[in-house]
Amino acid sequence: MVKNLWDMNTAPPEDSLEELRYRSNLIGTDRSVCNWGGGNTSFKTRAVDFKGNEVDIMWVKGSGSDLATMREENFSSLLLQDMLELEHRTSMSDEEMVVYLEHCLLTKNYPRPSIETLLHAFIPYKHVDHTHPDAIISICCAPDGQKIADAIWGNRYVWVPYIRPGFTLSKMIAEGVRNNPNAELVLMEKHGLVVWGNTAQESYNKTIEVINEAEKFIENYSINQVSSALSIPEPSMEEKQNIIHTLLPIVRGAASFHERVVTNIDTSEEVLNFVNSEIAETLSQVGAACPDHLVHTKRIPLFINWSGDKQTLKDEVLAGITQYIEDYSAYFTKYAESTDKMFNPAPRVILIKGIGMITTGKNRNAAKLSADLYKRAIAVMEGSYKLGGFTSLTEEESFAVEYWPLELYKLSLAPPENEFSRQIALVTGGAGGIGSETCRLFASKGAHVVLADLNIAGAEKVAEEINAMYGEEVAIAVQMDVTDEAQIISAFNTAIERFGGIDILVNNAGLATSSSFEETSLDEWNLNMNVLGTGYFLVSREAFKIMKRQDLGGSMVFIASKNSVYAGKNASAYSAVKALELHLARCIAAEGGDFGIRANSVLPDAVLQGSAIWGSNWRKERATAYGIEEQELEEHYRQRTVLKENIYPRDIAEAIAFFASEKTKKTTGCMLTVDGGVTAAFTR
Repeated sequence: MVKNLWDMNTAPPEDSLEELRYRSNLIGTDRSVCNWGGGNTSFKTRAVDFKGNEVDIMWVKGSGSDLATMREENFSSLLLQDMLELEHRTSMSDEEMVVYLEHCLLTKNYPRPSIETLLHAFIPYKHVDHTHPDAIISICCAPDGQKIADAIWGNRYVWVPYIRPGFTLSKMIAEGVRNNPNAELVLMEKHGLVVWGNTAQESYNKTIEVINEAEKFIENYSINQVSSALSIPEPSMEEKQNIIHTLLPIVRGAASFHERVVTNIDTSEEVLNFVNSEIAETLSQVGAACPDHLVHTKRIPLFINWSGDKQTLKDEVLAGITQYIEDYSAYFTKYAESTDKMFNPAPRVILIKGIGMITTGKNRNAAKLSADLYKRAIAVMEGSYKLGGFTSLTEEESFAVEYWPLELYKLSLAPPENEFSRQIALVTGGAGGIGSETCRLFASKGAHVVLADLNIAGAEKVAEEINAMYGEEVAIAVQMDVTDEAQIISAFNTAIERFGGIDILVNNAGLATSSSFEETSLDEWNLNMNVLGTGYFLVSREAFKIMKRQDLGGSMVFIASKNSVYAGKNASAYSAVKALELHLARCIAAEGGDFGIRANSVLPDAVLQGSAIWGSNWRKERATAYGIEEQELEEHYRQRTVLKENIYPRDIAEAIAFFASEKTKKTTGCMLTVDGGVTAAFTR
């Protein structure tokens, strides 16, 4: 049962905008009551217009906002009488309605009002709530939905046949309510619920009451039962994880046919119970459970009725995605008008028997939203099935919503995409000065970032700061010892689970030691070789494998050093392995070209700010080698450059981003010095 969350102790003053916000947030908190971005709320009151006259107005949810998180500024205030005059009209196009409602705004500073604003205006009650509860939609999508509604609510409800939201639907609902003096709710076929009240609490309570009446009926009245018996041998947890780690980059690559995507994987019991059931394939192909789902889940998912053979799964999935793209393209061609622009035709939801659900989107939030909405669809489909079957919108009705200009307007409110949007970057040494600055720069340009570092606490701190800045999960931290092959694989697998793959690798983990050549011990030599040589090799090799599976190309950027090309004193182990790094990058560039994988190197010098290396004995050792005090190092390095410049982490981050960007898509095996101009290190 849905819980009533209204708290008299925390509810704002009655009949206030704050109370409308409070009510809206309560409704949106439970996603089984209202989908993300869906539903709308309103209340009617009095206000003073620009002439100083007191007038009737209506506050209503603004388009594109989410009930769970919206604030007072997300609502719009409109002149009620001007809207009520439309009741006498027989028809009105969407375009006319949008323009008319803009003229009804009390002031021009409000967001565009909800698509369903007139529905709220025409219902003659002070407070109105429209939601998409799972239990209600289960009834509205059942073949005998009206008969079931009769059994639950008798003459207390109005049934409205499916029609796309807008002027006509608003009039139909208002007329239905007027013609039934006993009406307490409206059931919108294949869509949702409308209730009302004289107070905000009364309207909210009615929403919860009606949903729980439906829930109770479904629980006690079941024609069909959902069986989740898996018809193939269930893979072990370890086998399933191995399959996921191998499969996700392949899915991501194939689903990026039209535009690059990020993926999400859901193996929850809720999903597996449905995916493994005998009815899943049939029900999932009927259509969307709610019009609000369409933009985020498409009309139907791709269903892979996996045979259980791990050797054939890749081919089954790739063939399925290819067929889905062809089918979606045909669906678009069949119903599109000349001005319509096709979305990415790849599936947004992929259901794989025995494995779970993969969803795709332009970023992690979008992919996760598709998953959350499809879980709501699962609840609806199972509910309808228990009541006798599941029906949905026709293909033509679905297209009319999916490509509806008023629905697309909501998408236009999202921030514009950036240079590295839809891309995933893994940065080793992510907690350090160069690494953390690189991650911040990538995130600011739209990328998802994986901070890999031996210092997991430091990496987590930077990731938390980045996520707090953008209000969503764009960064994760993973522990990585670059000399530990198993830990490297585990870190990449975490990145795959969270985002789907890797597009950019920044090999930046570092250390440095200083000794004269004859005093360089084998331990010191091996330490440099293990971390800066073998470590760079192991990390690059794992990234290379993933990039090949994705088949989307990729960019590797090695953080080498001025010492890669300059034989400095008292640093033979460090300088030798930095030269190795440079040539390793060239070797990767030579082999990676056939797969669109580029490898380039940035050669910094004397980046002291925020560096763990320069906070170690290296600072003292270098000062001793130059015969100066430690505090004189920074000025010493500045003075030895041609440009008389100090080098900072941001300078290196900008060079890394340059090599990772489209600006250098035809450049590989190259190196870029960022050292202020050290003549001894000029390449030649």
